[in-house]
Amino acid sequence: MFATSSQTCHAILEEVFGYAQFRGPQQDIIEHVANGGDALVLMPTGGGKSLCYQIPAIARQRAGWGVTLVISPLIALMHDQVGALHEAGVSAAFLNSTLSADAAYQVEQRMLRGDITLLYAAPERVTSSRFLAQLDSLFERGQLSLFAIDEAHCVSQWGHDFRPEYRALTVLHERFPTVPRMALTATADALTQSDILERLQLEGARAFVSSFDRPNIRYTIVEKRDSIQQLLRFIEREHEGDAGIVYCQSRRKVEDVAQTLVEAGINALPYHAGLDSRMRQDHQDRFLREEGVVMVATIAFGMGIDKPDVRFVAHLDMPKNIEGYYQETGRAGRDGLPAYAWMAYGLQDVVNQRRMIDESPAGEEFKQGLRGKLDALLGLAEATDCRRVRLLAYFGEHLGHDPQATAEPSQDMSTFQAGVESTAAKPAAARYRCMNCDNCLNPPEVWDGTDAARKLLSTIYRIQQSSGMSFGAGHVMDILRGKATEKVIQHGHTELSTFGIGSDFSEVQLRGVLRQLIAIGAVSVDAQAFNTLQLTEQSRAVLRGEVQVQLRESVSALSSRKGKRAGAGSAAIKAPIALDGEGLVRYAALKAWRGEVAREHNLPAYVIFHDSTLAAIAKRAPQTLGDLQGISGIGSKKLEAYAQEVLRVVSIR
Repeated sequence: MFATSSQTCHAILEEVFGYAQFRGPQQDIIEHVANGGDALVLMPTGGGKSLCYQIPAIARQRAGWGVTLVISPLIALMHDQVGALHEAGVSAAFLNSTLSADAAYQVEQRMLRGDITLLYAAPERVTSSRFLAQLDSLFERGQLSLFAIDEAHCVSQWGHDFRPEYRALTVLHERFPTVPRMALTATADALTQSDILERLQLEGARAFVSSFDRPNIRYTIVEKRDSIQQLLRFIEREHEGDAGIVYCQSRRKVEDVAQTLVEAGINALPYHAGLDSRMRQDHQDRFLREEGVVMVATIAFGMGIDKPDVRFVAHLDMPKNIEGYYQETGRAGRDGLPAYAWMAYGLQDVVNQRRMIDESPAGEEFKQGLRGKLDALLGLAEATDCRRVRLLAYFGEHLGHDPQATAEPSQDMSTFQAGVESTAAKPAAARYRCMNCDNCLNPPEVWDGTDAARKLLSTIYRIQQSSGMSFGAGHVMDILRGKATEKVIQHGHTELSTFGIGSDFSEVQLRGVLRQLIAIGAVSVDAQAFNTLQLTEQSRAVLRGEVQVQLRESVSALSSRKGKRAGAGSAAIKAPIALDGEGLVRYAALKAWRGEVAREHNLPAYVIFHDSTLAAIAKRAPQTLGDLQGISGIGSKKLEAYAQEVLRVVSIR
């Protein structure tokens, strides 16, 4: 065992990557792993996870320990990270299905010769007998340095993106017991964390759990009215000309939404698994390389996308759980600048998600776990208090005193629910307010929906009692509100004692009540019988008045197209820091130059330099090589490669 000093790791950070300081817990993680320790690393998207294995890999390679293997299921991440490492002067390569057999063989030979510092590969390849035999050869020669298992939540059945091939990675510990291992993920609740440690045999690993808070992201959740028009208003008002991602549940909806955005003059592209693979790759490349592209996609898109300047992530359909929501929204604002997470949801979202769980072939215990996760997301959507508090409480982190405090993971779903209830019970003045979510910026009005809930349940009961049949939400609400439709008259439901007893409630209010009742399990939806409503055991407590139903007043957010933000527009130059007129001209020129270089190298522009680095250059207006020294994001290799061109571009403006 060798000892890597903090000076060595810091020197690599500055020399190779061009950063003066570590962020958050990076230094502790890097030094622990560089010195041969196992680790579980939970760090939010954009928090700097990659450096946590890249710097130890470089340090250990320089000390003679050989190759670091990075295991990832994400081809896009492999390509971009290897390209970025090459730009920084680090020997790196990937093995995936995009390589020809001859190209893959050449990479394997380089690995066996020790010519590679970091090698990226998918779990299926790593656990193949042929590749394991090659790792045996490296291990026997003491040239197998580190295993970094990225997207480690994929190993857990409780994770939001379970992949069975990750289970086979236990072979790494069994076959190479002295090689340090680290598992990294941005999204894992307590149950998933425990599963990761057990499945990867990392029980003895040191856990580094960072704050899950992304303070630069503003969370907004609105009730669906006309979701596509709501989305259009959101983009026009807040994000005209910005890069963004819009998530939809179905392929058909992806294409419809993309077409609507294009017709509205927005540079939008569709992405889903049904498209030709060449088209998908072309659309992904355009999103990464062009300015201001909005990608409309299913959840098949996004993992491994390191684009730092995504200014918004919108959901037109509710995800399955908070882990998925957190990871998807976390793709916004990776550069630390202000970004939005916007979601529209409605009753049908709740019904659809419940139906998918109920129709799943999984066992009942697993389904109960999924229902619990969905309930937590519904709680976040219906919340009247701080959304950030609720979101972070799910991961065991409690805001109020120190937002940057290390998270203490909750032990199970009941702990999370209890935490939410205790937060909601506090008087408004005592609650923590993040001032960067819709509820904190514009506290919603709250009304007592208990009476409406009891009347709705009574109506469902009376319908079933009178006819022995069940009906859907629309029919139940028509009876409750006293609407004598043809269907209501046909079934004799105008004679029910509950006909018209809810006439003082609007349909919007009643739909909110029904969402809550479905969320708490007091109403079930029978997917096999045309989404009809059924009472449950939990209905009794509500009917008896033992459960109070508190609801937010329905508000149609962004109802007007007026009041666009100042400076919005696709032609506006938006810099990440304040620049004067000449500085903006320099910044625009640097971005144009960077785009040319990126095209030549077939890389996304941010791999060459981040926007923040270009803005810092534009602000400093360097005249000499020395003036570029110390600007964040310019390592020694990039200084050598691009300094003269940067000075030329700046000097002619």
